[in-house]
Amino acid sequence: MTAVLLSPRLMRSILPAMSLTVILIAIFYLQPRAMSYFGLNLLLNLAVPIALATIAQMFILCVNDLDLSIGAYVSFCACVAATWLNEIPLLGIAVLIACIGVYAALGALIHLRNLPSIVVTLGMSFVWAGLSVLLLPTPGGKAPDWIQALMKLKTPYVPFSILAAIVIGLVVHFGLMRSAYGAVLRGAGGNPRSVARAGWSMLKVKMTMFAFAGLFGALSGIALVGLTTSADANIALRYTLLSIAGAILGGSEFVGGRVSPVGAVIGAMTLTLAGSFLSFLRISPDWQIGAQGAILIIVLALRALINRAEARH
Repeated sequence: MTAVLLSPRLMRSILPAMSLTVILIAIFYLQPRAMSYFGLNLLLNLAVPIALATIAQMFILCVNDLDLSIGAYVSFCACVAATWLNEIPLLGIAVLIACIGVYAALGALIHLRNLPSIVVTLGMSFVWAGLSVLLLPTPGGKAPDWIQALMKLKTPYVPFSILAAIVIGLVVHFGLMRSAYGAVLRGAGGNPRSVARAGWSMLKVKMTMFAFAGLFGALSGIALVGLTTSADANIALRYTLLSIAGAILGGSEFVGGRVSPVGAVIGAMTLTLAGSFLSFLRISPDWQIGAQGAILIIVLALRALINRAEARH
């Protein structure tokens, strides 16, 4: 019986990796020159900031909430990195820390007032967007030299973006999935009443998860500026949908506290490659978002079939 149960679970856990592999094979078939250090580096150039934003969204999903402001927040952090962090580093660091504090306060507000996170974060998206425009009315600024040097680092054999994505996934995996407090944080999404009865503060858990989301969102903005070398108030607006899609594609669920840090990173890389794959197919950019959605629906349909098979067993 155990062997029968393991098969659907194993299939569900490797589904994100299978999706990434299929996309890679399709890209290599269409463009064989992509199968090289330079080709992979070019394809996955934006994987790191997208992966960081996806991890941020995953923390919110872990406590059964949804963040519709992450794209605008990443844009604001990118604007801070390209201006204050470059010109007045201490002020830039203080502002980014304050942003993380705002995220923690949002978690407290949502918990204490029992407000729907979708509404609160949607409202905050306008706040972050407005602050971005005030800080950087027109595209510009300059990324700090050390950020550019880090994001454009040339590592031997394997591109830096791939190594960074692996490190991000493993660090969050061991912190959230293998630690005692990580089990409490995940349990708050799966069974909050049991966690509260065990003596853990749900307010503290909510604030912690939102603070982690703010931290990784800020890192995403900094990484993005390191790649683009400048910023724009709308530079990462698409990250809201990409982060949700990447987290779900990687195995996270909207309810129940079921998440996968490694899967979320793989999902982010899959969506990054999907854009290049659709470009190789000469699909118009106007249709690419819809095509990415179709890819997500196909993967979710496969996961639903696997879940149904597991339930039957």
